[in-house]
Amino acid sequence: MFWFIVNFVSIYDSSYIDLINFFSKTSSKVLFSLFLLSAFFFFALTISEVFEDYIHNEKIKSVATKTLNIFAIIMPLTTILCIFNLN
Repeated sequence: MFWFIVNFVSIYDSSYIDLINFFSKTSSKVLFSLFLLSAFFFFALTISEVFEDYIHNEKIKSVATKTLNIFAIIMPLTTILCIFNLN
């Protein structure tokens, strides 16, 4: 998280070319990928707890949790693949 905050501040007002150069470095790709995976993991964990507390119908809760888990897997992996295919 510290790495992300420091780098986000440094690239906040950067141009598109600067962002491409930043994400072209392998270390940035790997660290940002790890950040995305952990962020989506904790996102899914938090939202599933909300489902547990506020959805009382077991069928709806199950579908919502499964949809959330699929979303939490597909979205970061798609983003990571796009970052690693960046030239």
